[in-house]
Amino acid sequence: MTHIVIVGAGECGARAAFALREKGFDGDITLIGAEPHLPYERPPLSKEGLAGAEGPKYVASAERYEEAGVAVLMDALVERIDRDGKAVRLADGRSINYDRLLLATGARPRAFPGASETSERIRVLRTHADALAIRAALVPGRRIAIIGGGFIGLELAATARRLGAEVTLVEGLPRLLTRGVPEEIATVVAERHRHEGVEIICSAKIAALEDDGCEARVLLADGGCVSADLVIVGIGAIPNTELAEAAGLAIDNGIAVDETLRTSDPDIYAAGDCCSFPLSHSGGRRVRLEAWRNAQDQGTLVAANLIGGSEPVSSVPWFWSDQYDLTLQITGIADGAVATVRRDMEAGAFILFHLDGEGRLIAASGIGPGNAVARDIRLAEMLITAGSRPAPEALASPNTKLRKLLAA
Repeated sequence: MTHIVIVGAGECGARAAFALREKGFDGDITLIGAEPHLPYERPPLSKEGLAGAEGPKYVASAERYEEAGVAVLMDALVERIDRDGKAVRLADGRSINYDRLLLATGARPRAFPGASETSERIRVLRTHADALAIRAALVPGRRIAIIGGGFIGLELAATARRLGAEVTLVEGLPRLLTRGVPEEIATVVAERHRHEGVEIICSAKIAALEDDGCEARVLLADGGCVSADLVIVGIGAIPNTELAEAAGLAIDNGIAVDETLRTSDPDIYAAGDCCSFPLSHSGGRRVRLEAWRNAQDQGTLVAANLIGGSEPVSSVPWFWSDQYDLTLQITGIADGAVATVRRDMEAGAFILFHLDGEGRLIAASGIGPGNAVARDIRLAEMLITAGSRPAPEALASPNTKLRKLLAA
């Protein structure tokens, strides 16, 4: 094997490129990205990076790629994969042969149906360019409407309020953070946003988004209207599977891979936001994760497998969100939980432990100021990995150290 090509220059693709060198691969590596920037981290785009109008937080410098012998092609669009010829064809006519191919194409924001894709007053957030356009509107007195009460929408709301903008958040479901976040934690988040001056409208059916050239409007089905200087749409993401699908690879809520991240073509792998995989901690159910650490973990794992390894995905999912002085952390997947145990901590922080029907810990969700829940969420992750069945009363008591349960 002499050449590994990576399509997708985000966190996952960049991590895989460096991991290949760390694991001893001495052949050629080509990393192809559609953006004009070197690979950069996306979480800051809705948080401190947006607030400070900072430049991209690069995964690594140009010098590091050069030192590692990784050829980086930026602003390069891959048009198709030639599986028979084992090559990727670029829009500029170039063709790059591969022995093994990694697809780390990520995901893109879901567009609001019928909304203009060229409006300067109706935006999504995915790239650094998107963040710059949004940041220009986050000033005192400007009216911001955010559609979607998930992590991205709420982080943007917190950043906008920090910068003095007026914020109205519109959510179609009865509460915020419906996907994967317990109601008790979502309630704390909602109360904090309201305290900071965010107007929250839940159970809202949106009829249309309009831009009349002076302002944008969110038209509600009940006749209501939210007028704004900028509307930000944050209603989820769609995996970028078009290349894989056109090449005839199996698709199932993303590019379908096995537990080693191999696609239906033995010489093509996929990792990160774009792929779905069987998760051992959830009984082998197929999941797709949009998370920074998952991109890192899978980038490292797939590097080993691209050069002959057969390591299965084994890491427990972990997510986090910073809003104001609160940090929310979740480990595991709570689907299938039949019991929840609450542990109250100092400064109003708490953790919810989720158990399955056999008493096994399968997930934990916590919220509190700063790093109040970070250590115990990390220990809960280790308990999940170990398949532990801790006593509910021990989980509930703040006097019982989780490290002691882990040792047991």
